[in-house]
Amino acid sequence: MSAAVSALDRFRLDGKVALVTGASRGLGAGMAAGLAAAGADVVLHASEQPATATAAAIASATGKTPVTLTADLADRAAADRLMADAIAVHGRLDILINNAGLIRRRPAAEHPDDDWDRVLEVDLSNVFRLCRAAGRHMIARGQGGKIVNIASLLSFQGGVTVPGYAAAKGGVMQLTKALANEWAAHRINVNAIAPGYMETDNTAALRADASRHRQITERIPAGRWGTPEDLAGAAIFLASPASDYVNGHVLVVDGGWMGR
Repeated sequence: MSAAVSALDRFRLDGKVALVTGASRGLGAGMAAGLAAAGADVVLHASEQPATATAAAIASATGKTPVTLTADLADRAAADRLMADAIAVHGRLDILINNAGLIRRRPAAEHPDDDWDRVLEVDLSNVFRLCRAAGRHMIARGQGGKIVNIASLLSFQGGVTVPGYAAAKGGVMQLTKALANEWAAHRINVNAIAPGYMETDNTAALRADASRHRQITERIPAGRWGTPEDLAGAAIFLASPASDYVNGHVLVVDGGWMGR
């Protein structure tokens, strides 16, 4: 086998089992499709309705139909139940993509406690709980694993009118580093992806504001907003053996925004 083929094989995920949260649409669907194309058996989480459209698209592309699970991650007990159900599908879990999240936009002086609490619960506290549950399983199995949390540009910047989201995503970045420190010795790689401005439901309000949309686009060196497919390669890399010596890293996928 040539060196080039051997190197490419390190990005394959054949025989690996992955749970992707928030996989019904947007970034989660894009990353799930990428992992499945690389050979993983993917379990798809959604908050309310099963991620049937994502499952159908993956089945059409790969011939394997993913299992779909639902759980409301605003529920403190949901993480452990979801992890147990996901592990039960194939008897193990090798990869966790912690993508599920929400955003609430309101000026800080008017930001209600309910919005703050819900965003922190889903975007940070349940990210920790899912990591904790996955980490316990991976440590007990002794076969290593990959955990990829979804951070944000607001892990680095403050944003406007989204104090809860900015606080949560800053926390996700630090949580990623903390868990990487503890679990690297178990061959569990904990890393994060920080997407830039992406064409998803979370950014619908921004894209509907013609002036703000233009201002953002003009600042992105790539000259366009990202798409869910733009995260697939980053997710495959951080979920694959190609990243076995990458720990506690936050990979920015932003079309150059942070370098501007």
